[in-house]
Amino acid sequence: MTDTNKTTNQQWGGRFSEPVDAFVARFTASVEFDQRMAKQDIQGSIAHATMLAKVGVLTEEERDQIIQGLTEIEAEIVAGEFAWSVELEDVHMNIEARLTQKIGITGKKLHTGRSRNDQVATDIRLYMRDEIDFLLEEVTRLQQGILSLAEQNTDTVMPGFTHLQTAQPVTFGHHLMAWYEMAQRDYERLLDCRKRVNILPLGAAALAGTTYPIDRYMTADLLGFERPTYNSLDSVSDRDFAIEFTAAASVIMMHLSRWAEELVMWTSAQFNFIFLPDRFCTGSSIMPQKKNPDVPELVRGKTGRVYGHLMGLLTLMKSQCLAYNKDNQEDKEPLFDTVDTLKGSLRAFADMIPAIEARKEYMYEAAKRGFSTATDLADYLVRKGVAFRDAHEIVGKAVGFGVKEGRDLSEMTLEELQGFGAMIEADVFEVLTLEGSVAARDHVGGTAPAQVRAAIARAHEELSKR
Repeated sequence: MTDTNKTTNQQWGGRFSEPVDAFVARFTASVEFDQRMAKQDIQGSIAHATMLAKVGVLTEEERDQIIQGLTEIEAEIVAGEFAWSVELEDVHMNIEARLTQKIGITGKKLHTGRSRNDQVATDIRLYMRDEIDFLLEEVTRLQQGILSLAEQNTDTVMPGFTHLQTAQPVTFGHHLMAWYEMAQRDYERLLDCRKRVNILPLGAAALAGTTYPIDRYMTADLLGFERPTYNSLDSVSDRDFAIEFTAAASVIMMHLSRWAEELVMWTSAQFNFIFLPDRFCTGSSIMPQKKNPDVPELVRGKTGRVYGHLMGLLTLMKSQCLAYNKDNQEDKEPLFDTVDTLKGSLRAFADMIPAIEARKEYMYEAAKRGFSTATDLADYLVRKGVAFRDAHEIVGKAVGFGVKEGRDLSEMTLEELQGFGAMIEADVFEVLTLEGSVAARDHVGGTAPAQVRAAIARAHEELSKR
């Protein structure tokens, strides 16, 4: 009778005197999640075989057999016809076993001059490079959506906040362009991260390199890497590039979460600043009037998930001595989930933001509350020769009067204002209007509509160069 609790791996089992326990085989296997790197694994193997033939380790006929077999296997995987086996542990062994099944002993020659250690490090880098390229496109699409909404609202006045208290009037377009600048830095971080991802570890073998006359520069060129890594120990053992990516992803999610918080507030009846289309919301099972901003809420919640993956990866690496350790198998699931979460969140926001409609009248009315032009009055007094600290005190008293009377500064009479400062003249009302306040901040980075339009034009020029 066959012992169904026992298994083995014929790819490496020669040294072992008894088969591996079936539970241990399942526990240590990674194929259920690392099979998503099948495309990259085959891509790396084709380049490796091509290089081995070039240096004379394989014949051209063997190279062609391997490449043909791998191409057919990739077609099987794409068609969903490939039979993945836990007993074969991982994506690498599954593909290699199928290759040997298809082309015979030549398939066993593919692994010459490499190890699963440098193979998996290469696969991860290839996978990450592909995903970063996609994410860069999604960030760009998100920025385009922001610009589209900002262009519609260069003159839309809203309250600007500090401490979530009304501070000074700004334009909605200016606020949106703050989001654009955050996304621009996110784009640059991903692009910078890609540089360190795009280095080839293949050829480092298990940890010390190989005795075969490999050409690592050729392999790097075939796979589109900038260059090979320069130290075999480091090549197979570190995952700092994955940690860096997850850190960049955490910053992006932090930005999305901040925007989500604002969107949640702005859609509420208490603010009513924006209209969010129904397709990005859901209702309540008990309260028929409810329209819940579930998309931004869910992105806000998923941010913590990505933060957790960053801490998990940092903790995973913190106590590992050189070189490779099985611990590193635990890098893939948090990395993959980070990629999936970030892709979904970016897609949601890139779709949602250009569909937002500003409720301009509510924004304007809110900006009129809270004495948002108080700083403008202080600046006016300074231009009249009053020291700023004295101007600050004068305006503070005027605001106190306004609070008591329930009137904004712009709603006071000239005589009332002159009661706080005799130097105040009729031209003061030019700076106390919301439009005058935002228009006065007419410098690079300011909220004046002319500056917002200039910022949008610069942004379009940036995006056109990608």
